Order: sequence, then C-alpha cells, then structure tokens
Amino acid sequence: VNCTRMRLSVFALVCLFLTACATREKGRERISFNKEWRFALTEKQANASAPDTDDSNWRVLNLPHDWSIEADFSLDNPATPGGGALPGGMGWYRKHFKLPESDKGKVIYIDFDGVYRNSRVWLNGHLLGFRPNGYVSFRYDLTPYLNYGKEENVLVVQADNSDQPNSRWYSGSGIYRNVWLSKTGPIHVADWGTYVTTSSVDKGEAVLNLVTTIVNESDTNENITVCSSLQDAEGREVARTQSAGKTETGREAVFTQQLTVKQPELWDVDTPYLYTLVTKVMRNEECMDRYTTP
Repeated sequence: VNCTRMRLSVFALVCLFLTACATREKGRERISFNKEWRFALTEKQANASAPDTDDSNWRVLNLPHDWSIEADFSLDNPATPGGGALPGGMGWYRKHFKLPESDKGKVIYIDFDGVYRNSRVWLNGHLLGFRPNGYVSFRYDLTPYLNYGKEENVLVVQADNSDQPNSRWYSGSGIYRNVWLSKTGPIHVADWGTYVTTSSVDKGEAVLNLVTTIVNESDTNENITVCSSLQDAEGREVARTQSAGKTETGREAVFTQQLTVKQPELWDVDTPYLYTLVTKVMRNEECMDRYTTP
C-alpha cells in the first residue's frame, strides 16, 4: 500500500511539474477567427455596429469571403471590365464570441490579413479604427473593450467598396483574407517585431543578426530575458542566444543579438530549405510570449 501511495504521489508531482512547464512555455496563442460570421450586403442597415442589433436573419458564412464574385458579370457594373465587371457595394460582418475568465490580464489583438476596402471595425460598440487600403494587413488591440466569462462580445466589420472604379484589376470585396485572434502576455514581441539579416553566409558558416522589438503593456517596469533559438526544418535547435534587459511600461525596447550557424543548409530554388527563429520573452520563469519567424 505504501509503495502504491508513493507511486501515486510521484505521478502527481510529475503531472504538476509538466503542467507548470506547459504553462510557462505557452506564451502566445494565435487562433483562426474565420468561422461563423454573420453577413449582410446593404448600405441601409441601421445600427449595424451596435452590439445589440438583431442579426439573427443575416447569412452565416466562413472567411475568407468575397461577395463580388458571387454576383453576375455585367458591362454596366461601375467597376468596368478593367476591375472585373462585377459589382461592389457595402458589406457588414458580425461575429459573436466569448472569452474565458482566465484570459484576463492578457493582451488580445485582432489581426486582419486583408479587407477590401475602406474598412471600419467595432468591438462591443467601440470604434477601433478605419483602414482605407484594401490590401495591407492590420491589427487592433481589443483588450480595453472585452467582456469575459458568460458575457458575449460582438465584433463588427464594415467594408465599403461602393466607390467604383477603384482598381486596375479585379480586387474582390469584403474580408477576403484570414482573420486571427492573438493572445499574449503584457510584455511581448511587437507586431512584426523581429528583424533577421545575415551579415555573412557560405557553406561553412552563417552569421545572423537579430533585432527584436519588445512592447511592455504591463503596469510596471520589468526585467526580462529575450531567448532566441534557431531551429532547423525538423525542429532541432542549431543555435541559441539570450539577452537580459529592462523594459519600461508603455514603451518599446529593442534587443540586438547574433547567432552563428555551422554548415548551414543554404536555400535555393531546388532545395527551398527554411529555418525557424523562436523568440521567447521570459520574466523570471514565466514565458510571457513565444514568437516564431520563418
């Protein structure tokens, strides 16, 4: 009986240790936000940005979505044949979602890979921003306006492609690329915050220069360690470095590092080999963020 209890105790300790390690290593979540949007193609939708608007009769669809390609081709459409001879118009997208209480304290962004065009985005009735360009990727910080637990969130996107013609080729209309929900710790790698160059590279050795921008959105100045690990195509670590430094609340900090790789696999069109840089932002033993760069 004592041996059995001992084995159970050891097993429980191992489980606790593995759970703690998994929590420390988690860092960042990037979740596809493409499913179950509600859509209406209309310029006269009253209060479409309000969270309590009744959208129960709207069409339910998954992204990416292009409403123009669903219509009929016509020489009479204002886009003209040069723009695809399809109609534009104004579309509304609404997504209902909930977040667990455990997400409190995290920084949560919405990332749009592309919305064509003149897009406005609201969360729970708060206007997050306006993006006229239809091709550029962009993000908004949702954190200040989020609800947690049982209370619902409503994300609304307006895409206005009614001013035609506006393109020399077919552009499509709407949220025509992927959407992502990103969750990080309050101290994290900035959006597109890694910059990697090679100062020298040949079959014998490659020297990589790393510049990493860290954002501190916590309430206090914090000492952190930026750990950079280069992994090969099989996920094996081939080089590593780390740098410690201080971050100030509400500000960015830039960390510069260097990695040396012996006998690197060189990329070419016949063997398009890729390494992955894994950047971890550590506060003591806690992984605040884990960011990958191919």
